Amino acid sequence: MAAEQDPEARAAARPLLTDLYQATMALGYWRAGRARDAAEFELFFRRCPFGGAFALAAGLRDCVRFLRAFRLRDADVQFLASVLPPDTDPAFFEHLRALDCSEVTVRALPEGSLAFPGVPLLQVSGPLLVVQLLETPLLCLVSYASLVATNAARLRLIAGPEKRLLEMGLRRAQGPDGGLTASTYSYLGGFDSSSNVLAGQLRGVPVAGTLAHSFVTSFSGSEVPPDPMLAPAAGEGPKVDLAAKAQVWLEHVCAHLGLGVQEPHPGERAAFVAYALAFPRAFQGLLDSYSVWRSGLPNFLAVALALGELGYRAVGVRLDSGDLLQQAQEIRKAFRAAAAQFQVPWLESVLIVVSNNIDEEALARLAQEGSEVNVIGIGTSVVTCPQQPSLGGVYKLVAVGGQPRMKLTEDPEKQTLPGSKAAFRLLGSDGSPLMDMLQLAEEPAPKAGQELRVWPPGAQEPRTVRPAQVEPLLRLCLQQGQLCEPLPSLAESRALAQRSLSRLSPEHRRLRSPAQYQVGGRPTLSFCPVRPCPHPAHRSPPLLPAGGAVREAAGPGEQSVCRAVPLRLGAGLTGNNTNHSVFPTACPVLFVSFVHPAHGLRLPGWGWAGVGNLSSREQENLHPSESTGPAGVGDSPVLNPEGQ
Repeated sequence: MAAEQDPEARAAARPLLTDLYQATMALGYWRAGRARDAAEFELFFRRCPFGGAFALAAGLRDCVRFLRAFRLRDADVQFLASVLPPDTDPAFFEHLRALDCSEVTVRALPEGSLAFPGVPLLQVSGPLLVVQLLETPLLCLVSYASLVATNAARLRLIAGPEKRLLEMGLRRAQGPDGGLTASTYSYLGGFDSSSNVLAGQLRGVPVAGTLAHSFVTSFSGSEVPPDPMLAPAAGEGPKVDLAAKAQVWLEHVCAHLGLGVQEPHPGERAAFVAYALAFPRAFQGLLDSYSVWRSGLPNFLAVALALGELGYRAVGVRLDSGDLLQQAQEIRKAFRAAAAQFQVPWLESVLIVVSNNIDEEALARLAQEGSEVNVIGIGTSVVTCPQQPSLGGVYKLVAVGGQPRMKLTEDPEKQTLPGSKAAFRLLGSDGSPLMDMLQLAEEPAPKAGQELRVWPPGAQEPRTVRPAQVEPLLRLCLQQGQLCEPLPSLAESRALAQRSLSRLSPEHRRLRSPAQYQVGGRPTLSFCPVRPCPHPAHRSPPLLPAGGAVREAAGPGEQSVCRAVPLRLGAGLTGNNTNHSVFPTACPVLFVSFVHPAHGLRLPGWGWAGVGNLSSREQENLHPSESTGPAGVGDSPVLNPEGQ
């Protein structure tokens, strides 16, 4: 597949921005003749970041660009040859040279959507070797982008809709790529602009900025501007010496403020004049280089009033130290008094910008009712995500050759749900999300008004939901390497994020101790954890031999002590004669014991039930060795998978 002519494509990530074990696995797949096996992976996270109840999906734009440009160049292949065993078959490297993503299909949450634990942000399918190689770069592109977008959304919720938020953390970011990502996705999360010029050029992020203390302190006051003359804003009339005009106004301002005319720093005033000459329609002053009250404020007022006499209006001041909230109150009071004294009403509404290591706690104080702060610049706290520096995204194999695959592990939290899935958001009559639901991809989609039984993780019984609306979550964005629809602009994704957050209930949107949003599975896709069976014969059941029976999970004489049988093993498994699911109180050992003859897969977390709960017709369909033996601990209620 030819790389798209996109200046960002190769900048998003290069093919070798990956972990070495992706290359070693690729060699293993190729050597085993499995490079082209059809496979599907899911990218998701297990817990919402920052102790909250939501996340925002982000990074899809970068993923699509990366996938469409994916190609190993000669230099890439040569380097891999240098780190892989020297006796590696040269044909493997020729295979790598031919790789692209022309057979890769991606379904994804739209960028800016609400995302919750366990729900795939991406479903990636294609040849096993290729989609394995994509793991690390896709995680890199999605995880940090989603983390920053979520962090920015939290800050926006604290600030409220009226305060303007400026991201200014490039100098504190984790390298150039981290800086660009943070500037891009903080905007998606709800910030109004960024100081990052490259984010404006490449991503269309609105850029904004003020001036630094270095500009102010570089002037001593003895400098003579090469051209101190400024024409009136209307373009008519003679030019005026702005520095001289500001000096005249300084006397009036100092008299009004009760200051001596010698107190304001002359270098600061010269800096303000120089900036005003360069930006007469966008003049702003940084007030705390020396003293806000004895120098910064009077010098700003003198230059602002000189500009005002020529028809220009200053746009703002910035504070970068001290008690920002209190200073903003007092400066607003001073502006109002000066506006009345000098008959310039516009001065009352000059913007007050604040910055200085603002975190969530400081932001809440600055955003409180009655605050006179208009614009808040945040750097470190948004780009470094100090409360949680990583999303914890994972990329897990769920199917190979159309057959489900899963990970058991010693940690139940890390178990995966096998098989290709569909995801839906169940909405109330007001459009607010009730819960997200996962199901097997081949199952009929749920409908509005349909009563659904959904199992949340760890629940002892299903939750019954009757949604007023049902929203499919995963959209086809790449099919066989081809873009299915134009990517939305960053501004459109930002708008989606704000709409999505506005629909979320207040208890889920709450940033401290929120109610946890539920994600559940239909009965055919259980979230039951693997737990040991209390029966001694079931402590450590071995893998079953081909045949698909549950004999080796049974007690002595190859009889099932728990009288348990596999039910509705979904995902298209053949040889399964039943179609029920069960409460997780059924014998848990059998969640890890079934091995299907076609693929040798153990399936924990799927439905099982005691024979005593099955109809006589269903019992007749069972293998004889599965339907004999004493009644045991598997007597649990059985649910029809459709909830009927």
